[in-house]
Amino acid sequence: MDATFTEEQQEIRRTLRELTTKRCTPDDVKAATRTPAGHDLALWGALGTELGLPGLALPERYGGVGATVTELALAQEELGRALAPSPLFATCGLAAPLIAALGTDAQREALLTRIAGGRLTAALAVPGTGLATALGLVAENTGDWAGGGRAGGVQARRADGGWHLYGQAEQVLDGHSAGLLLVAAHTGGFARSRTLLFLVREDAAGLVRTRQTSLDETRPQARLELRDVPAELLGQDEGDVPGALAAVGDTAATLLAADAVGAADRALERTVGYVKEREQFGRPIGSFQAVKHRLADVYVAVQAARSAAYYAAWAAGDTGGTGGERAGGLALAQALEALRTAAAEAVQLHGGIGFTWEHDAHLYLKRAAGDELLFGPVHLLRARAAQTAALFGPAAAVSA
Repeated sequence: MDATFTEEQQEIRRTLRELTTKRCTPDDVKAATRTPAGHDLALWGALGTELGLPGLALPERYGGVGATVTELALAQEELGRALAPSPLFATCGLAAPLIAALGTDAQREALLTRIAGGRLTAALAVPGTGLATALGLVAENTGDWAGGGRAGGVQARRADGGWHLYGQAEQVLDGHSAGLLLVAAHTGGFARSRTLLFLVREDAAGLVRTRQTSLDETRPQARLELRDVPAELLGQDEGDVPGALAAVGDTAATLLAADAVGAADRALERTVGYVKEREQFGRPIGSFQAVKHRLADVYVAVQAARSAAYYAAWAAGDTGGTGGERAGGLALAQALEALRTAAAEAVQLHGGIGFTWEHDAHLYLKRAAGDELLFGPVHLLRARAAQTAALFGPAAAVSA
């Protein structure tokens, strides 16, 4: 593994750092979350059409840059530092890789080209609260989360020469504003039960999208109600949907790990700046040994999480050296724990002002808690990684 970043990778970091420093202050973030879209449309325009960020990891034949997961992870880290609300993760971390893996040539050409140019956003809709399970992060993906033919979930049936969906999906990241929805639905009945992915346009008849109140407003979520909604099958009937979801899950976990590392690093940076200025007993509180030790522990946790995230990104982009090693889940567990620790210390060491709900430190605390609720918890991420690696033998199992 070569841990040295190229000049192009460094330029990605510098450009995004400059942009987010100017246009993603805490006040800007709070204001963006209160808009109908849940993010700053002007900022997304700059990221998408001007910088071409959505196309970083997409092939050049679709208008992308043809870079690797590493470049996208570095971009996600910088956005995580600012807690910038944007549809980048939902579009390029979840939806676009599934389209690339399962879509037909015509679907890839039509959709990935628009995504790469920043003209189309997309979201992955999974029934219930099973997103982490569907991505294979906390348990084996058996398809039960899609409804399994029982009441609930989303059901797909053939009608009028096409497909129609009926059901409901919760906790859909950026689902209220995405121009395209990838909906996981159960089909085939009991005899040939399977889960497939379907494309649903934002203006499809019978589709009702409602933005939900979420703990972390910087990651807006929506509830989708599908009432006999016309849909287009993504790819072919025989596509390996569970396998594609598991592969995308590793990439998504890697991007989330980088995002959490960026947020944790910025939370630590702000806390260090505060303890240098805040005085008690005639001296800065940062000069007290107990405070130094606490911040040193956070620093070690953040650096360890950064190393894990970078390794996961390298492994995801290395097609030959690691034999397809998937380290995203473990890196995500490390990063979420580091962010949770950094955010908690930020609240504690900011003292009385830090405990007020309106203080900026709580933005990091909410991000840590929100991500763990959606993609964790940490102990199940680690248990799943141990199970996948057969760390405790082939009979190892993940239990809640």
